Amino acid sequence: MSLLNFDQLYKNADEQRPKIPIAVVAAADRTVLEAVSIAAERGWIAPILVGREAAIREEAIRCQIDISRFSVVDTDEPAIDAVALVREQRARLLMKGQIDTPSLLRALLDPQTGLRTQRTICQVVLMEIVDQRRSFLLADTGITIQPSLDQKADIIASAADVAHALGSGWPRVAILSASEKVTAALPDTQEAAELTGRNAAGEIPGCEIQGPLSFDLAYAADAAEKKRVGGSVCGAAEIMIFPNLLAANLTVKAIMYTAQCRFGGVLCGAKCPVVFMSRADTTATRLNSLVLALSVWEAQVRQPFQADTGAGK
Repeated sequence: MSLLNFDQLYKNADEQRPKIPIAVVAAADRTVLEAVSIAAERGWIAPILVGREAAIREEAIRCQIDISRFSVVDTDEPAIDAVALVREQRARLLMKGQIDTPSLLRALLDPQTGLRTQRTICQVVLMEIVDQRRSFLLADTGITIQPSLDQKADIIASAADVAHALGSGWPRVAILSASEKVTAALPDTQEAAELTGRNAAGEIPGCEIQGPLSFDLAYAADAAEKKRVGGSVCGAAEIMIFPNLLAANLTVKAIMYTAQCRFGGVLCGAKCPVVFMSRADTTATRLNSLVLALSVWEAQVRQPFQADTGAGK
């Protein structure tokens, strides 16, 4: 079964109206307030706006957004206090607002007060190519600069969890590289082969892994035919795992700015999903990220998150 697209995710959230309490970190931003206001109207969430109250209310007035029905937590440490809301089970999700990623990660990963698990923190993006009716996941697109082999195993496990939440019982995973051939000149191709072997041995369950594969082989069946490369993942990848953050950043932004697409991102590996994209994102993208995180959360409620994959750090 292919991954659900955003229209289907929106439809599911509209029907369920779960009203999940969500702590919005540094909420004094127009697109953030617009997104949470729309999501609250649709019954998806119950927002808790965290940050300097005066700034949040000033921005809401400027944007003509009624936040009187929302809770507001006045603080100069929005990441720390938003994480505390989740630890106290007053919120079930986090949403990144106008705060830089390092500040949010410090609060998330604090060994005493954070939401750390045994898994590597990573960003998983759902990319929908609208005119081709194709949806796929990309990881890690925002956190680990040069993931180790074991960190890549964690990233695969988190991306597979997201795929399961989006309706794929056995997602096909492509480990991306510049070549489909294993060579010492490209060490990530050797890691891709190792990850494929671990999957075949049952060490990375819940998915089918093939790699190394170039992007064209992972995405386009005709490319696989022309290059005479076989395998069920070729031309049908539902998850694409990048060798490093540089490759991820260049690929994702190239798709964002040149393709007819919709996208949203969720941070995985913490004790709750985190609505996570760029501070420069539009209201529509923030809504996409919200509905994606809601789907992941709902799947975790059905089957609690397994924090330890057995991979070392």
